[in-house]
Amino acid sequence: MSKKFNLLSLCLFIAIGLFLGSCGKKNPTSVKPGSKSTTTGIAYTKDGKKGKDGKQAFAVRDFKGQPDGPNLVFIEGGRHILGSAEEDVLFARDNLERTVTVASFYMDETEVANIHWLEYLHYALQDSGQQYYDEALPDTTVWAAELAFNDPYIDHYLRYPGFRFFPVVGISWKQAQNYCIWRSNMVNNNLAQKNGNKDEKTKAKAGERIPLESGIVLPNYRLPTEAEWEYAAKALVGTQYLDENQDYGRLYPWDGHSLRNPYGRQMGEFLANFKRGRGDYAGIAGKLNDGAMITEWIYAYPPNDYGLYNMAGNVSEWVEDVYRPLSFQDMNDLNPVRTDGKYLTQNPNRLKNPAYLDGDKTPDGTPIRYTGQYDKTAWNTLIDDHVRVYKGGSWKDVAYWMSPGTRRYLEEDSATATIGFRCAMIRAGSNH
Repeated sequence: MSKKFNLLSLCLFIAIGLFLGSCGKKNPTSVKPGSKSTTTGIAYTKDGKKGKDGKQAFAVRDFKGQPDGPNLVFIEGGRHILGSAEEDVLFARDNLERTVTVASFYMDETEVANIHWLEYLHYALQDSGQQYYDEALPDTTVWAAELAFNDPYIDHYLRYPGFRFFPVVGISWKQAQNYCIWRSNMVNNNLAQKNGNKDEKTKAKAGERIPLESGIVLPNYRLPTEAEWEYAAKALVGTQYLDENQDYGRLYPWDGHSLRNPYGRQMGEFLANFKRGRGDYAGIAGKLNDGAMITEWIYAYPPNDYGLYNMAGNVSEWVEDVYRPLSFQDMNDLNPVRTDGKYLTQNPNRLKNPAYLDGDKTPDGTPIRYTGQYDKTAWNTLIDDHVRVYKGGSWKDVAYWMSPGTRRYLEEDSATATIGFRCAMIRAGSNH
């Protein structure tokens, strides 16, 4: 009995020793890189001071992970079936179902509102001058109609305080892109002034770029890709169970096949702001069911399972992609997007033109007149490299367009009273 006991004790002692030994070695991570290089053995520095050899040591700053960006919600990525779940009543055949993987990213929980755009205009006039300010002004005449009395919206919708937290409209795709650039600079300069060292605070006050290596600034705000937007709108994370299984898909950004809330005190209430039928934008007086004849408060209606508000209804939203009807079969199945190439490297071997599959350019980029599938100059199409996709239904759309898989397009320099936008951002330093 004692021999068996001693043998068991010895085995237990060895197991504990191995366990403690393995716990003693801690491999470096991005958050805890250690005090010296694992390849050269040379010590790091946090402030860039010179070492004993007179050389400036390699600086590795403290890093606690990507900072929280204002208004952003984390969207965990994964496998997803993109495509329209609605009947293709227009016979467009431009968003057939296909399986893709979308990496994790961040997205604004709300649409960009009038108050946010007025803030942008305020700083634009101070920092960039009158011309930039004028180019950033929304087109308020988008509310105008010859046979409708919408004059109050033309004069008041953008600037009257009562509309502060309603989505900004009259914004073109190009204007939305400029807002993303401005917002990135403002947020990062603010972060640098709060958390940076002396040199970084000086750069921030001067409006200079803060290095990403500092770990205190964010990647750029940008428009979401079409795949990201559609993935985030469906929010199927709420239908998961067991091991990578889902109970059901979704026609809209919420459960079920109805546009009304099936639960609790709000049972029967609409879950989005949309046009219910010809001439019916809100219901009848005394019980305005969807609550709005035009746009609605950006926090109206329950958020989807990612915590995003108004991913159906209120306003449609610009996304990054250039429109092509066959993008669903052309694009990559990992983080798909169809851009104008401006974000790609200058490697001449990279395909930077969104029309490269349309047969309208030679390998060196020279246009081939009239031989392409999309030739706007010959008036046989409205599609070219300057039309952009917009997603989601608006206050002026019928329920068909509430489904995230539906897609439409418009010239990138055009604006309407039904299209707004929200920003997105990559999740840096992540492999999923």
